[in-house]
Amino acid sequence: MSEPLVVGRIGRPHGVRGEITLDVRTDEPETRFAAGTEIATDPAAAGPLTIERARWHSGRLLVRFAGIDDRDAAEELRGVWLVVAPDDITPSADPDDFHDQELIGLAVVTTDGADVGRVAEVRHHGQDLLVVRGTGGDTLVPFVAALVPEVDVPGGRLVIDPPPGLLDGP
Repeated sequence: MSEPLVVGRIGRPHGVRGEITLDVRTDEPETRFAAGTEIATDPAAAGPLTIERARWHSGRLLVRFAGIDDRDAAEELRGVWLVVAPDDITPSADPDDFHDQELIGLAVVTTDGADVGRVAEVRHHGQDLLVVRGTGGDTLVPFVAALVPEVDVPGGRLVIDPPPGLLDGP
């Protein structure tokens, strides 16, 4: 059985009536977090949770789960991952669009073939960043075409064209 895929992470409570902020990890939040949707959790003991309501507020998704009626109950869910089965993720028709799980684990090499490491994580903070874990530690690589000219998911590798200094470490 395949590992579940993360589509969100529960953040801090918002207000006193059980609403929480959600760190969205999916391209389809309106569908994935629609009212009435049941969603699995990691750890599994925290769920499954049923979306009662979701709304955008100041650029953040606020969610209310059924049965979570106050700030204390919402606080207990902080840090819980919301997950789905891989079969529930629709593949993108865009050849330049990738799901995080497709990138994590890819070998990373430079355009001249030097081994850099492996993609350990994808961060979404204004700009998508690849966390590349190598022998010298982690390197953050902006996930833009100028720096990542090739992504070969079936071949298991990603090619980067790093500017001077990117791979020099701290």
